[in-house]
Amino acid sequence: MISYPIGTPGRPWGDAEKAEWLSRQRKRRSYTGEVLGAIERLRTLFDVEQYGRLDYPPDSYPLLALRSRGWRDDLPAVLVTGGVHGYETSGVQGALRFAARHAADCAGRVNLLIAPCVSPWGYERIHRWNPDALDPNRSFRENSPAGESAALMRFVAPYRERVLMHIDLHETTDSDESEFRPALAARDGKPFEPGTIPDGFYLVDDVEHPQPGFQQAIIAAVAKVTHIAPADEKGEIIGSPVVAPGVIRYPLRQLGLCAGITSARYRTTTEVYPDSPRATPEQCNIAQATAVCAAIDYALAHASDP
Repeated sequence: MISYPIGTPGRPWGDAEKAEWLSRQRKRRSYTGEVLGAIERLRTLFDVEQYGRLDYPPDSYPLLALRSRGWRDDLPAVLVTGGVHGYETSGVQGALRFAARHAADCAGRVNLLIAPCVSPWGYERIHRWNPDALDPNRSFRENSPAGESAALMRFVAPYRERVLMHIDLHETTDSDESEFRPALAARDGKPFEPGTIPDGFYLVDDVEHPQPGFQQAIIAAVAKVTHIAPADEKGEIIGSPVVAPGVIRYPLRQLGLCAGITSARYRTTTEVYPDSPRATPEQCNIAQATAVCAAIDYALAHASDP
């Protein structure tokens, strides 16, 4: 049984425990160099919009999104988000890879909105939470306490009803079991129940508005790039029943997940596993970009389906 070094078992964290946790966090990479620099290089292809700023003294982070140049109101919109969990590298780099290498193929077909790094503080510290020990991907709700979630929701609000497809790019790492889930249990004063990390790519569909054909089109495309996570001995992935190869379902809005912030008919959350012996980090970046392309192609081909 993993014992987390902060807090008292069975007692939720207070301000002192959160302050101790925050004091242990260190910058491990550069949002400016690795993300803002990449966005700057995309200014020839996109309009770059600052949709907010996060002030976490002594640091301050501009939140940037890419918007199709030559936006056309007669075309549907597609939303691509990455880095909601800042430590999930391929979510960020996969979104940037799609923007740099594939977005041009969408010109005249669809309007693109791409927010490649929703949680820059977490990106720099390779962490799931923000500095308030909050998970942004459980905070997409009215009056959100997480600045990352609130800023993205404000940005997306004018487009909310016209988004045809939203794909939110995530990954699962071994640190989920060694650090993040134990920290969550300690923060909430609950016992840590060990789980297993799915080995491969999978998707999270919406319980309330499932789109099985859409999910399977993405799985089929990604299977050419990397392996798809199998169900465990219970027929589950991370505790949820597998409804089709590589697909589970969550109540997106009820859980405050990013993929539920629009009225998009087609929505999904991707998960890759960069720690797998059968995949590389670059393969995971490619898988994320491939998922975006397949999702757009399917959504456009089926936009008029009843």
